[in-house]
Amino acid sequence: MKPIYRQLQQQAVGIAARYPAPDFYSDFSGQVRCSRGFFGQDPVVADLWSFVAENIENDFGHGLIHVREVALDAGALVLIEAPQICRHAERRNHRLRLAQAAGLLHDICRKEKKHAAAGAACARRVLADYPFSGPDIDAICLAIANHEAFGENQKGGSPGAQLLSDCLYDADKFRWGPENFTRTVWKMLAYRDVPVDRFLTHYPQGMSFLKKIRNTFRTNTGRQYGPQFIDLGIAIGDELYEVLCARAKGL
Repeated sequence: MKPIYRQLQQQAVGIAARYPAPDFYSDFSGQVRCSRGFFGQDPVVADLWSFVAENIENDFGHGLIHVREVALDAGALVLIEAPQICRHAERRNHRLRLAQAAGLLHDICRKEKKHAAAGAACARRVLADYPFSGPDIDAICLAIANHEAFGENQKGGSPGAQLLSDCLYDADKFRWGPENFTRTVWKMLAYRDVPVDRFLTHYPQGMSFLKKIRNTFRTNTGRQYGPQFIDLGIAIGDELYEVLCARAKGL
């Protein structure tokens, strides 16, 4: 990473530290904690996590940290959106396993042009070696195929499959909040070796795209809490833009 980008990332982290964490994590602390606990204990998820660690490209802003956070939040969203499953350990664990599997595999083909469709096809091959039923694999792959922003949102064959798809999408788009400026964008810039002046030129266009994400959340919880993630990201991004402009003027 260019030294200038390392410095800017540190400034972005400092800016973000002045903002509160999204309310999602405090309002649903129980579901978030349950998802995290399951991630650390389920052997199938652990095996998938090991597979992803060995096979995902970790230099493009959508690597191991990203997919882990998506998996955790997708699991929490499933518990929030379908609270009846929390009363039955077996059903809860099954839903969590599907959500976290989808989260871990959703960016397995991130660098391909149509990465959602390519990722779904790759995930289908990978999951054939895991203890998932045919309908389970179909649901996971549908969710992966549907996770791209402004892409086609194919409808699931069952309410459970559609819920999984919507939860994965929303968990992925939560990452467009503060994390976009504290981590993701710098990985992408480093990978592409983008000059600072080019980054500054395209910055407003990127911010406009970010604002459009605000109205795309799909679950009830996502529609309620997702915009705050984006608003926090926008606030951080606006402050960072002032820093960039000041640097460009030599101030």
